[in-house]
Amino acid sequence: MSRDMIVSFGGGKKVNADFNGFTIKTDQGVYAGGEGSAPEPFTLFLASIGTCAGIFVLSFCQSRDIPTDGIRIVQSHEAKESGRGVGKITITIELPPDFPEKYKDAVISAANLCAVKKHIMEPPVFEVRTQTVVA
Repeated sequence: MSRDMIVSFGGGKKVNADFNGFTIKTDQGVYAGGEGSAPEPFTLFLASIGTCAGIFVLSFCQSRDIPTDGIRIVQSHEAKESGRGVGKITITIELPPDFPEKYKDAVISAANLCAVKKHIMEPPVFEVRTQTVVA
C-alpha cells in the first residue's frame, strides 16, 4: 500500500508537505538563506524521535492513571566523530520524585516502542526518481 505525501515549494527556501489533511511547513534558517519562519526539515526529523517516544510514555502513564505533570523528556544528540551527522541520540525521561519506582524500567521500555526509532534501526529502502507530467 502506497501513501502519498505531496511536497511543494512555498517561496524562498520554504518547502511544505501535505499529508492526511495536514500541511507541515519547513524553512531554512537565515544562515542558510531562508527566513527562519518554520523548523528546518532536520529539526522535524529530530523532533519526530522525541515526540514519538513521548506519545508512548504518555500512553503508558495514562493507562495506569499516573499523573504526567512532572514528567519531561529531554532529547540530546551528539555529532559523529567525523563531525558530520548524528552519532548518538540520548532520550532522558525526567520523572518526579513520586513516580512509582516499580514502573521506572517499564517507562523506558514504553519509550523504546517508538515507531520512528524502529524505522531508523531498520531503515526502509529509498528510491528517488523523476517522472515527466504532461499537463
